[in-house]
Amino acid sequence: MNDREHPILYIVIPCYNEQEVLPITAPMFLQKLSDLAAAGKVSPESRVLFVNDGSKDKTWQIICQLAKSDPHYIGICQSRNRGHQNAVLAGLMEAKDRCDITISIDCDGQDDINAMDAMVDAYRDGCEVVYGVRSSRATDTFFKRFTAESFYRLLNAMGAEVVFNHADYRLLSARVLKEFANFKEVNLFLRGMVPLVGFKSTSVAYERHERIAGESHYPLSKMLGLAFDGITSLSVKPIRLITGFGCVVALVSFIGVIWAIVQAFLGHTVSGWASTTSIICFVSGVQLICLGVIGEYIGKIYMETKARPRYIISERTWETDKDKEDS
Repeated sequence: MNDREHPILYIVIPCYNEQEVLPITAPMFLQKLSDLAAAGKVSPESRVLFVNDGSKDKTWQIICQLAKSDPHYIGICQSRNRGHQNAVLAGLMEAKDRCDITISIDCDGQDDINAMDAMVDAYRDGCEVVYGVRSSRATDTFFKRFTAESFYRLLNAMGAEVVFNHADYRLLSARVLKEFANFKEVNLFLRGMVPLVGFKSTSVAYERHERIAGESHYPLSKMLGLAFDGITSLSVKPIRLITGFGCVVALVSFIGVIWAIVQAFLGHTVSGWASTTSIICFVSGVQLICLGVIGEYIGKIYMETKARPRYIISERTWETDKDKEDS
């Protein structure tokens, strides 16, 4: 391995309940792999690696059938559903000792697979990390475009360094993966963690298409959850904001106490039961929010100290029944 001119490429594809779209997109990935090999850009030993994230439908059966139909298809199955980020990580860690480069991409066919040519070219020119970045969001609705762009701006504002309009479509070299394996976080946010590894990087712009079949597994609620996980996993800025806000509230409260004392000495009646109650309710609400944020950090610390496995591989398509029994 370590052949920069003809690298072994593993296309890592996380799958969760993709029985509708997988039979359509799998041949597309294989064809792209064949085209790259025919052009001399990658080795014929390259593979398409599917990662079944505990799907409840026939996704794993389809992956097994694909693996039997062509040796360039291989797959691994997680013991249960662990989420998209863990599935991508499982595929990358499984591939890092078998290839020179990996390209992670979703199964739904929305990301332009033709951008892989430019990614591989960038690697051959010396880059170790190549980010796939959406060139525009013209096909998105206003609401989706606004929330997505706000998502990236919020992450950057809170101290999580992410590439704008980049999701999980990227090329990583085996060198980067070996260093990335030293990151032992249980709370994963890959698009914020990869920039922390460093190495020479660049980006490739591409147009994102409509989903070919099936339903999206990333509604707004999951996107907000991912943003919150990214912020709390990569930055302590929310804690600092709470500290700063607490200082401001304390200062205002101190001024209010001085004002009340002065009014009492002057013999003025300090009226305002409603305003006092409102202030107490407001401060109590702020305190609960602050406790919630702090509790989220404590919860993440708790999960990290447990050091539980981030994924468990239950099956591999290239393992025989005898191999499973021996293991």
